Amino acid sequence: MIAEIVAIGSELLSPFRQDTNSLYLTDKLNQLGVRVAFKTIVGDERRHLVDVAKIAITRADIVIFMGGLGPTEDDLTRECVADALGRELNRDPDLIAKLYARFAARQIKMPENNERQADLISGAVVLPNANGTAPGQWLELEQDGHRRILILLPGPPWELKALFEEQCLDRLKSRLPVAHLAKRLLKVAMMPESECDARISPIYTSFSDVQTTILASAGDIELHLTSQAKDLEHAQARVDELADALEEELGDFVYSNQGDSLEQIVAYYLQMRGATLAVAESCTGGMLGQRISSVSGSSRHFLGGAITYSNDLKTLLAGVPPLMIQAHGAVSREVAAAMAEGIRHDCNATVGVAITGIAGPTGGTPEKPVGLVYHALHDGHSTHVIERRYPGDRDRIRRWATQQALDMIRRHLI
Repeated sequence: MIAEIVAIGSELLSPFRQDTNSLYLTDKLNQLGVRVAFKTIVGDERRHLVDVAKIAITRADIVIFMGGLGPTEDDLTRECVADALGRELNRDPDLIAKLYARFAARQIKMPENNERQADLISGAVVLPNANGTAPGQWLELEQDGHRRILILLPGPPWELKALFEEQCLDRLKSRLPVAHLAKRLLKVAMMPESECDARISPIYTSFSDVQTTILASAGDIELHLTSQAKDLEHAQARVDELADALEEELGDFVYSNQGDSLEQIVAYYLQMRGATLAVAESCTGGMLGQRISSVSGSSRHFLGGAITYSNDLKTLLAGVPPLMIQAHGAVSREVAAAMAEGIRHDCNATVGVAITGIAGPTGGTPEKPVGLVYHALHDGHSTHVIERRYPGDRDRIRRWATQQALDMIRRHLI
């Protein structure tokens, strides 16, 4: 079975609000073996909302409408879903009485427009809302021999989540066929998305019963594998078989086969090796240290480091000779190596890592453009330096740089 989630509200089409309810609902539906095939965001305009509702009702087994159940004139969900179904709205006197009682208990006079929240679509079952004034609604349709379920939920997350768990989960379980979703998540570091797909597409396209989704960000690729079946063991076996084949093809570019973050993997290897780490950062301004220290228990292996943004602090805190900076520049292979060696020595760490570069948008030259970053790792015996030129804005370049540094540490500890 497939579902569609419709998020309603003009604010969700602005740059100031983001739909997060659909993430929660997707997770809950997946646990019931239901795949979310469509997500739609529509503003508070009657014509558009009716059109969206009509389309959703024809293509999904379960349609969940979120938001637009309030008392104001732009709360149009009840009216528009009724129009899409060709059904009437009826004002329920019991609901009106409960609304007045709710306001009276708070010693507040209820505005008359709140009565709109008692409008029920013909044939709907009321879903009581313990955390708000807007009740949800549940409808079951029979069209052309096909059963569909429509659910209307309030928009505020604290109301939606509680109402869905209290009023909808058991209803859905009793009506849905037995189905299970099996999932795996592989994570890949520092490989271009196009190269990754070119290598693995001949493999995953041969698994017609497993859906593969590729998500790429700065220096990181996620491979989401999903399979649906009546038997969870069978679905999981197919997902695991594909995951093993993809991991074999990509080799050590895969840093996690269970969804762990790169900083978690680095923490695991540092602890396993009994190693300690110190960092010296210039253009990333502490982002590497922040990512490493975000993992619980990192104090066992992460000693700390220094943000050596200025040339003077590169000398004072990381031991970089001033003449080296004058000769090669602060953004150079030589200075990166010296920073890693100096911070490792001064912190008495097993491994020292350094980053220096030009994050932009200013400061670049033809010889050293924005995006040029040097990463260095020193382990007391040898120093390894990587030069990279990253695309994007300042934040993206800094994220790329920390991802590369973490991957250097991971590969060194492997």
